[in-house]
Amino acid sequence: MEKSFSESYKEAGVDITAGYAAVELMKKHVARTMTPGAIGGLGGFGGLFELDMTGLSHPVLVSGTDGVGTKLKLAFLMDKHDTVGVDCVAMCVNDIITCGAKPLVFLDYIACGKNVPEKIAAIVAGVAEGCVQAGAALVGGETAEMPGFYPENEYDLAGFSVGVVEKSSIIDNTKMRPGDAVIALPSSGVHSNGFSLVRRVFGIDSAAVGRYEPELGKTLGEALLVPTRIYVKPVLALMEKVPVCAVSHITGGGFYENIPRALADGCVARIEKARLRTPAVFELIRKAGGISEHDMYNTFNMGVGMAVIVPAEYADEALAVLKENGEDAYFMGEVAQGAEKGVVLC
Repeated sequence: MEKSFSESYKEAGVDITAGYAAVELMKKHVARTMTPGAIGGLGGFGGLFELDMTGLSHPVLVSGTDGVGTKLKLAFLMDKHDTVGVDCVAMCVNDIITCGAKPLVFLDYIACGKNVPEKIAAIVAGVAEGCVQAGAALVGGETAEMPGFYPENEYDLAGFSVGVVEKSSIIDNTKMRPGDAVIALPSSGVHSNGFSLVRRVFGIDSAAVGRYEPELGKTLGEALLVPTRIYVKPVLALMEKVPVCAVSHITGGGFYENIPRALADGCVARIEKARLRTPAVFELIRKAGGISEHDMYNTFNMGVGMAVIVPAEYADEALAVLKENGEDAYFMGEVAQGAEKGVVLC
C-alpha cells in the first residue's frame, strides 16, 4: 500500500495511512480468533468461512447484530478501550445462543472522528478477546474515519455475528410447561444496557468515574466498565446434556421485557427476589437515582445476564453442568400458568 496515500484527503481529516497502520497493529489480535473454517486474511472485500457440515443434516443460520451503546462514553472518559470490544461481541453472540446456535463468524464496525491506530488496535484487541471466548472467527470489519461527524476522541462500535444450529435442535418454547425451572446465569455487573440512565444518575464525568466507592471496592468507572459476560460455551455444553426449553438474554428492558420473549403462550415466570444475587452496583444506582423497583427490573439485568428454562426434573443436572463449565448458576424461580406472558416478582 506504499503508493496509496492522499494529502488532500488527509487535510480534509481522513488519513488513509493511519488506517493501514491500524490494520497492521490489529493483525496479531485477529490471528487469535482464527478457527478451522476461516479462509484468507484481512484486507479482502468479504470475509470467508467454510461451513463444516459434520453432524448437520439441516443447518440453519442464525444472525445477530448490536452495539455497545453509551457505555462507550465511560471508555472515552477513562481512556480505556481494550474491553468494550468484548461487550460488542457479547451483545451479538449472547443473542444468537438463545436459539442454540454456535457462533461461527464475527465482523466489527468502528466509526471514529480520528483514526488513532493504537486506539483502534486496542478496541479490536477487545473484540478478538470476545471472539475467543465465543469460539467465533473475526473474519472482517470496517473502520470508518468520519471527521466532523464524530468528535476526534470519540467513536461508535457495533458488530454482527452468524452462527449455525441443526434445525431439530433449535431452542424454542414449544415444550415449556408450568413447573419448569428458571435458572440464573450471573452477570458481571451492568453489562452494556441502561447506561443512559446510569450516566444521568451519577452525572458521569471524569471526576465521577475516578471516584472510589467503598461498597464496590473499586472506582465507579472500573465497576461500570467491566465487560459483558459471554455465555456461549456453557450454554452449548448444557444443550448437549439437558433438554433446554428456552433461553433469555437479559439486556435492555431487563426482566420485564426479555424473559417474556422466551416464554410460551399462557406461561409466566415467577421469580423469587430473595434468591437473586444482585451486585452492589445496582443498589448504588437505585439509591443515587431514587429509582423504583419496577424501573430497576425493567432497565437492568439486576445480576442475571441470562435466564435458562429447563424441565424441573433436570434442574439439578443443569446446575451441575453449568458449574462444570464455569458458571455459578442458581435456581431463581419457576414457570407458572398465566393469562398472558409475563414476569411476576415475588
